[in-house]
Amino acid sequence: MTIGRAVASALAVGVGVAAATMAPAAAQDFYRGKTITIVVGFTAGGGFDLNARLLARHLGRHLAGNPDVIVQNMPGAASLKSVLYLDTTAPRDGTVISTFNFGQIGDSRMMPEKVKVDFRKFSWIGSISHDTTICYTWHALGLKTLAELQRHGTVHMGLTGVGTSSDINQKILREIFKVQVAQVAGYPGSAEERLAIERRELDGDCGAWASIPQEWVDGAKINPILRSAAIAPPDLPPGVPYEVDIAPTAREADIIRLLTASGQVGRPFIASTMVPPERIELLRAAFDETVKDPDFIADAAKIRMPVAPKSGRQALSTVADIYATADDIVQAARKIAGE
Repeated sequence: MTIGRAVASALAVGVGVAAATMAPAAAQDFYRGKTITIVVGFTAGGGFDLNARLLARHLGRHLAGNPDVIVQNMPGAASLKSVLYLDTTAPRDGTVISTFNFGQIGDSRMMPEKVKVDFRKFSWIGSISHDTTICYTWHALGLKTLAELQRHGTVHMGLTGVGTSSDINQKILREIFKVQVAQVAGYPGSAEERLAIERRELDGDCGAWASIPQEWVDGAKINPILRSAAIAPPDLPPGVPYEVDIAPTAREADIIRLLTASGQVGRPFIASTMVPPERIELLRAAFDETVKDPDFIADAAKIRMPVAPKSGRQALSTVADIYATADDIVQAARKIAGE
């Protein structure tokens, strides 16, 4: 090799090494001076909104450049509007992430003709905690157990959108436990539903325990009837049964597991797969650091938000399991979800 060729070769290697070391640095510096938007598929005041605002208060500290983080509410199509936004008009540079109703994941497996989204085809950032949905009645109704609810007659509960966790658990009450649930549509979010319950327009709901107002819990304003998760929240009154444990048959227990499996994903945060991979890794790392941050954990405790995080990869693994469910269970669950 001539001296000229050797010098050229050495320069080429040097440029390659420099590019390799500069690329991570450039990625790390991307968020400096930027604003990250967390898009919430519901109105302000509900559980998903509270989770997003909790994350927004802390995430920026764990990204190089300390970007501002804001929340944008985008209700519509039972939160699917916020998901579809990621791959349509939203910037796909890593400055927009979304949180949506996890019940849509199961619906996309059971009713792909209606929920035309494959949730495996998004970049999963992480989830703050799994969801525990509690079916409850307002205290003035005087019903404290499932047996009393079954004997009562018609019970009115609100509907924010088909396929939401609330909707699915109300249908489990009706179709598997034979409670006469009448769903009342037209509520844009759980905050509006709670006002209707206080006004006695509704008799109760199936909603996230962490989203139920503290004054309702402290003042025994509600009677919890049934829970959707095997592990009960620490401040849930004792004796509230796990719906899988009291299912009438083993097959119905399997159906309930599928219908509520999306809740194990929790309150998810996702981004478009068109976001550059190195920025997804930055967001994932920042999320993982945030949910371990003592300030974040203390802030969550103040608003009764449980912290039992899943990484983006763990959440995606749970999603893959939902899509792998046996077809006969899917069809049985579909019949209930589609009622």
